[in-house]
Amino acid sequence: MSKLLNAKTFGEGKPLVILHGLFGMLDNWQGLAKEFGQFFETHILDQRNHGKSFHSDFHSYDLMCEDLLAYLEEKNLDKIYLVGHSMGGKVAMLFACKYPSRVERLVVVDIGPKYYPPHHQEIILGLNAVSAAKVHSRKEADTLLSNYFSQTGVRQFLLKNLYWQTPENLAFKFNLPVLSKEISKIGEALYETAIFSKPTLFISGEHSNYITKEDEALIESHFPDLEIVEIKNAGHWVHAESPVEFFELVSRYLIY
Repeated sequence: MSKLLNAKTFGEGKPLVILHGLFGMLDNWQGLAKEFGQFFETHILDQRNHGKSFHSDFHSYDLMCEDLLAYLEEKNLDKIYLVGHSMGGKVAMLFACKYPSRVERLVVVDIGPKYYPPHHQEIILGLNAVSAAKVHSRKEADTLLSNYFSQTGVRQFLLKNLYWQTPENLAFKFNLPVLSKEISKIGEALYETAIFSKPTLFISGEHSNYITKEDEALIESHFPDLEIVEIKNAGHWVHAESPVEFFELVSRYLIY
């Protein structure tokens, strides 16, 4: 049995479980989780090697599915609504296909079931540079990261993971050595025969290229009871960039 994932819970009602993406943590979803708590018993989880959850030498979608299963069994949760963003969306897809009886409705945020070639190289290099430098301030870390990639929003997202490892030095909460080593696995495709036939909503950001029109046939082959909605003026972090629209869309879909 896996170690139990770190989690926070808000509200009452049918269980809703939310999974963050790569280099994320449950704190990224806390504001929305409180809103969802008006209607659902909302669980936000730190996945393995992220946030305050356990570190492991191994990181794969099958293992993250087993982590989620262990959490649901420990909390006696069944017939959940499951939401996942990016890496968390891949976990959610695979989990729903492996354990369809446990998932009532699925929401996948800005990721598809296809293979994605490695595209985080600059981020990995920048994060490792920050880690090696043993930085003393977030500004120092941001300056270092800016040498590797320019997107301010991405840097701010990553810097939320910094904590005071010692009174002098900041470090990242996520398990950077293992995520650096296992990064190629993050882009893996959903296996070809995986099917989840219950209602599934895919949400994409207008300015993101993670889900394209060309992907829709493949998505439908895995998730035949499908709806795809694009949120305007949003990129990959749809829920953070358009939280009100995201909340209303997902709430309507789940309450139905």
